[in-house]
Amino acid sequence: MSTTNIAQGLSRTSIHGDQISWAPTPENSADVSVYDTLPKILSYNAKSFANDVAQREKEFGIWNIFTWQDFYDHVSRMSLGMAKLGITSGDTVVLIGDNRVEWVWGEIAAHSCRAMSMGIYRDALEDEIAYLTDYTEPKIIIAEDEEQVDKFLNLEDRIPSVKYIIYTDPRGMRKYDDPRLMALEELEALGQSVLDEDASAYEKMVEQTDTDDVAVLCTTSGTTSNPKLSMWPHRSFLGHAASYLRADPKTPEDEYLAVLPLSWVMEQMYSVAWNLIARMRVNFPEAQSTVMADLREVGPSFVLLAPRVWETIAADVRARMMDSSIWKQKMYEWGAKKGLAALDKGKESVAAEWLLMRALRDRLGFKNLKSAATGGAAMGPDTFKFFLSMGIPLRQLYGQTESLGAHTIHKGDDVNHESVGSPMPGVELRIDNPDKEGLGEIVVNHENMMRGYYKNEEASKETFGDDGWFLTGDAGYFNDDGHLVVIDRIKDLAKTSKGIKFSPQYIENKLKFSTYVAEAVILGSDKPYLTAIICIRYPIVSKWAEKRRLRFTTYTDLSAQPAVYEQLRSEVEMVNKTLPPAQQIKKFLLLYKELDADDGELTRTRKVRRGVIADKYGEIIDTLYSGDDHVDIDTVIHFQDGSKQRVVTSLKIETLEGGE
Repeated sequence: MSTTNIAQGLSRTSIHGDQISWAPTPENSADVSVYDTLPKILSYNAKSFANDVAQREKEFGIWNIFTWQDFYDHVSRMSLGMAKLGITSGDTVVLIGDNRVEWVWGEIAAHSCRAMSMGIYRDALEDEIAYLTDYTEPKIIIAEDEEQVDKFLNLEDRIPSVKYIIYTDPRGMRKYDDPRLMALEELEALGQSVLDEDASAYEKMVEQTDTDDVAVLCTTSGTTSNPKLSMWPHRSFLGHAASYLRADPKTPEDEYLAVLPLSWVMEQMYSVAWNLIARMRVNFPEAQSTVMADLREVGPSFVLLAPRVWETIAADVRARMMDSSIWKQKMYEWGAKKGLAALDKGKESVAAEWLLMRALRDRLGFKNLKSAATGGAAMGPDTFKFFLSMGIPLRQLYGQTESLGAHTIHKGDDVNHESVGSPMPGVELRIDNPDKEGLGEIVVNHENMMRGYYKNEEASKETFGDDGWFLTGDAGYFNDDGHLVVIDRIKDLAKTSKGIKFSPQYIENKLKFSTYVAEAVILGSDKPYLTAIICIRYPIVSKWAEKRRLRFTTYTDLSAQPAVYEQLRSEVEMVNKTLPPAQQIKKFLLLYKELDADDGELTRTRKVRRGVIADKYGEIIDTLYSGDDHVDIDTVIHFQDGSKQRVVTSLKIETLEGGE
């Protein structure tokens, strides 16, 4: 929320999750104090529920089923194969690719060898991969397909530790003759040869696994530099997952679609930990492009989507209405207005539910949802209310990689769109150095924190305070209901040269609720007023432009169209009406390209890297405050495939009423 709207006089500075009446441990969950490593739980599930469905994966339009016995068999063969290739305690196995069953099998197989697993984002570039590979020195890489294999082969002698590259998709691999390459089937065949000699060989490995072994290395978001690697022992990973299941219970009847990257902390929690502990069935989509269709086919009872995905869904819904008949548009506007009005009163509109919302949820694949979550970045209140009014049981999460992902969540009967809920069982939160408005740094403590950063003891010490509590670096406060309200990163909270406090993230999220805005960066620290760099949502704006018969060829061309500027001006003006006068946007321009993680402008979890923006677009930022009405651009864009494109254009600076 805006820093000018914080409730005055709040005295609460700490709260413990055990003060809240969360649900008891679900009856169907595995006892993590007994089965205290991931391989031990898998072994237990295979023995006790051998023929139950554990995972599904869609391939060529068909959902392939894997039972707990299938899961166990693949992992046992992979583990023994890895051991035969020299993987042992303390080694690292790296995984990269889309969300696939083979990724999870490979991860548990590494843990069975008492090795550590580390996931790399599928869209990581070669320099990122080289850094992480050099840092962790893995012997084995598990890569999904030819695209991912190529990244490692192109690094040549920059990754000397890599002895084997295991690929799971053989298509296109026949042309390679690198001796490090090995098909997954070959790895499993190695493991099977061990089982043929000793049928109990894998179980002996499982018995040797230790709950205090580091199981997972997880990359932090890296908003300011190269990512650090959080170390998660089995004890912490499973312990926190079990606590989280008390806050949001799951059973073997629950269905989940694994949408977010498995290298991300929260996808690890659901697709790995919850899958094993609660036996929640995990479904892996065929491709990113089929996710929405797969959602409708699966009809999951639980989903986690990043704020950017929820924002995209909301924008797509409104964009579809643009193509609908006048009657449907009127019905949608009526239903949406009724739903929001009822939500503001803490009620539900029965008429809107029956005439609009039920059909809309079904269309999106959300008809069976019992709970839904968003996390990884802040979500704007407008987007949150949009989905709540639709009848989607959405809850916000808050946490960090270092604290095993989420450590706060809304209770199902206590949801506040401006907060991130209450601390989970076993979690204690505190506000350090609060100001007179109760705003200070959020610090957190629970018994399942990360062990520290891998090979970085100095950063580990800096991250934890003298009392051992984790310093989040985020600014927040507790509201009257005991909910945590997160404002922004402390270092990103800013003041204008006139002393006006503002949160860039809060205003950016308001802008991104617009159908036409994909990304926004708010500027104004030590400046006389606020300005914005905005990236249009190309698929939506292009459709809007085509309906108006506007001529354009590229993103750059479209974003410079006067009609597009006029439309975006109206969107910014609507946001300004919801802000205090001193925090309103006075000028903006439409950037000639989208912000991109490949260019270092966003993290892999889509957070803005403000330092990079300030350096890369310094001339544009200076011109926004210079009094000029345009910025001349002559630059080169580098694409992931190695190609380049020169961009020569002029960016108009739009000045709003009251602008200086």
